[in-house]
Amino acid sequence: MTALLTPLRLAASEGRRLAAGTMPRLAILAMALIPTLYAGLYLFANHDPYGNLEEVPAALVVLDEGATTTDSVTGETTERTFGEDVAADLLDDGGFGWVETTQRDAETGVRSGRFDAALVIGPTFSADLVSSGELEPRQASLTLLTNDANNYLAGTIADQIVGQVRDAVAQEVGTEAADEFLRGFASIHTNLADAVDGAEQLLDGSQDLADGARDADDGAHDLADGATRAADGAAVLDTRAAPLADATTRLDDGAQQLDDGLGDLQDATSSLPSSTRELADGAQQVADGNAEVAATGRQAADAAAQVLPALDGARDDVDAALADGLDALVADGTLTQDQADALAADVTDRVTPALDDERDTVTDAVGQVQDAADQLDTLADGAQQVADGAAELAAATPDLTDGIASAADGAGALADGTAELAGSTPALLDGVSQLADGTAQVASGAGDLADGTGRLADGAGDLTDGTTELRDGLAEGLGQVPDVDDDTRTATADTLGNPVEVRDEAFASAGTYGGGLAPFFLSLATWIGAYVLFLLVRPLSSRALAAGRSGLAAALGGWLVPAVLGAVQMAVMLGVTTFALDITPEHGLATAAFLVLVSGTFVAVLQALNVWLGAAGQFLGLVLMLVQLVTAGGTFPWQTIPEPLRALHQFLPMTYAVEGLRQLLYGGSLTTAAAAAGVLAGVLVVALGATTLAARRQRTWSVTRLQPELVL
Repeated sequence: MTALLTPLRLAASEGRRLAAGTMPRLAILAMALIPTLYAGLYLFANHDPYGNLEEVPAALVVLDEGATTTDSVTGETTERTFGEDVAADLLDDGGFGWVETTQRDAETGVRSGRFDAALVIGPTFSADLVSSGELEPRQASLTLLTNDANNYLAGTIADQIVGQVRDAVAQEVGTEAADEFLRGFASIHTNLADAVDGAEQLLDGSQDLADGARDADDGAHDLADGATRAADGAAVLDTRAAPLADATTRLDDGAQQLDDGLGDLQDATSSLPSSTRELADGAQQVADGNAEVAATGRQAADAAAQVLPALDGARDDVDAALADGLDALVADGTLTQDQADALAADVTDRVTPALDDERDTVTDAVGQVQDAADQLDTLADGAQQVADGAAELAAATPDLTDGIASAADGAGALADGTAELAGSTPALLDGVSQLADGTAQVASGAGDLADGTGRLADGAGDLTDGTTELRDGLAEGLGQVPDVDDDTRTATADTLGNPVEVRDEAFASAGTYGGGLAPFFLSLATWIGAYVLFLLVRPLSSRALAAGRSGLAAALGGWLVPAVLGAVQMAVMLGVTTFALDITPEHGLATAAFLVLVSGTFVAVLQALNVWLGAAGQFLGLVLMLVQLVTAGGTFPWQTIPEPLRALHQFLPMTYAVEGLRQLLYGGSLTTAAAAAGVLAGVLVVALGATTLAARRQRTWSVTRLQPELVL
């Protein structure tokens, strides 16, 4: 119990010493307020600097000339001025106190410090933003003018603001581009659907074409076969028609001879009536005349006998050749039966009537000649009968002469007809030859046509296959092209324009910039508060040492007074921070207790330095504060500090003070805060142990202690 009361008595004695007089009391009050002044003023000054950025002057220059966009689906044109939109957003709520001005004034203002920054929107800003839609992509640019000679952080903040502007513009333009892109997909889908329908119709047509081509191929081959047979028949007709020329020539010669003979007979019988009248003049004359007439009659009968067979033979040959040729053409399909009948009728109309008429005439004439020959023979057989029938002959002679005249006329007509037939025969032969040549050409052309229709059928099949592939490919492509409705298109465009949404799910939040710096500045203020305490408080009681008190009692007695004053400092500082600066801890009581522990630890460390090193220890406490200022990781993450300072981070107490306050102020991990408190408690114990050891050593006075080399 006595060991416990001794440090308290020593602390009470030191307290009475400090409170003896008005100025010491004021000094104690000032030292109690120093951490509050330091931390409070700094946190108040930096409570929410981003909330007052509208007071920072910044120039805004808009040179954008705008651009014209064309809707790819509707074809409508729209004038766009993205630069003016950006300026309107910045002037409405753009962070800084933006002032729209000229480029010259902006540059001058940034150089002179009248503006902390300037944003220049170039003349091609809108045109560059819409250039991607014209497949001539150009990046739009914003020019940020800064001057670190004015304020470095102002330029850094301006970079962030311009970055936000860039992201907002990129989102808007990206959303519009994505919407245009998706609308183009909708148009492509519609056109592909039409193309699929067209391919279906084309496929149906190609199949019909293939069927027709196959039918045409079959017909062309049938035509080629028929044309070949027609050519063969025409060749046979041409061969068989060749003797027709000779027959008609012979017929013409016989008819001419008949005409000449009947002419001679007519001439010879022209005087027959007078002769018959003179017959009675003398039997000898009649016999001689009858012999001569009989000879002439036999010649005429022979000539007539030659004419009729020749005429009948030629006619039969012509009819047979014509019939065979026409039958062959009809059988081969070269000519229809109607065409063959028309050709036969034409030949018959031109030749047969004349032949028939002349043959009848010749037949009549031949009959008359035969009758005359018989009569002449009878006359030759008996002149007596001639004499007896002279009177009758005289009466019949006019009929005879008329018949001979008629036969002569018929023979002339026959000669004319056979001459006409002979003249027409070469033309008929030429026609038959031309028919043979033409049917041969038709056969050749039909063969070519058959080959062509065969290739056409093959090509129609290929067309059908290709059209099927086209139809299937278009259908497959149609299935791959999205067909979205307006709501889906809009939602998709918004997502493509802003594909990433940042959700702020903070496990612990400082709230403000000042709140974020509070753990660091509260820890730093606590060190400063502990440091200034030893400007007034003695780290060890000399009276206790002289009285032979234990080192632990002397150490605790020297630590207890500044620890209590430090607790008062923490209470005032936490109160001002909580109620005046509105930085409310999530764990209030734990934060207060932790600050008392931090203050006691820092007091113990500084006490040990002062006890061991005296004035040098006091100076070392200031140096140690500066080292912890940069190694505690109070502002930037401690991993960003360079070596060798990074290695000191884990070994200095302010590191754990900052870590513990972050967890307690923001509602973080209590386990982490407890671990930090454990480390600080360990430092406290080590520091008090070091002070205890120094107190034991200082029981013996030395010249250096009586007259120190350095006094602060």
